[in-house]
Amino acid sequence: MNVPLIDTHAHLDVSAFDEDRTEAISRASEVGVGSIITVGTDLESSRKAIELSERHLGVHAAVGIHPHDAAMIDETNIAAVSELARHPAVVAIGETGLDYYRDYSPKESQIKGLKWHLALASEMDLPVIIHCRQAEEEMLGLLRSWVSDCQDKGRECRAVIHCFNGDATAAREYLDMGFYLALGAYVGYPSSAGMHDVFRSIPGNKLLLETDCPFLPPQTYRGKRNEPAYLPLTLQALTEIRQELDEDIAAATTQNAQRLFRLP
Repeated sequence: MNVPLIDTHAHLDVSAFDEDRTEAISRASEVGVGSIITVGTDLESSRKAIELSERHLGVHAAVGIHPHDAAMIDETNIAAVSELARHPAVVAIGETGLDYYRDYSPKESQIKGLKWHLALASEMDLPVIIHCRQAEEEMLGLLRSWVSDCQDKGRECRAVIHCFNGDATAAREYLDMGFYLALGAYVGYPSSAGMHDVFRSIPGNKLLLETDCPFLPPQTYRGKRNEPAYLPLTLQALTEIRQELDEDIAAATTQNAQRLFRLP
């Protein structure tokens, strides 16, 4: 396959890669993963994401504070992330969002943090990476308000719903707002069988691939660390689910990522 894939969501800064980070990036390149977006979850990991992008060709950074850590967001952290977002290697804001499953931070803090990230994304003209778990209804309402505000100000709202696992109605609402939906290796889990119709319904021009590594490894690697080199296995799973050619999905998802994140 001649089309390079793009892993739109990885966490290369985490300790799981301390022993072989450079080798993991090389392995990804060897199997056709041409670009990786490594995503910050707090100030430290956001800084590390930028450092990795400076050291490795094809690695790009996203900066933000995960909803798990939303309680830590204050004016100092806001100013720090805003400054990091100005770095030329930064292609997105996030990940941010709502996680009412783990509920590690108060819901009020998560909502406040999400609103701030959305405002920063608009200000910086960057896409935002959205994490949503068991908070779909509230998330949709907040994003509708953001889109309306952007339109009133003549700004473009760009976003991707990371690890999308919602129903067909939620998918349609996100798509109607112009957002992209990113899918990972979990599409091939037996527990995702009931979601196949939803995965098939996502238009090719709004679909992205991601690993979320080191989390959510492909079914054949369950219990082990995930890494960007496994992204072709997600492509393979999607070709079977969607009954499409792998070259077509590869080309579409790569073009989508280049468009959304303004990658070369």
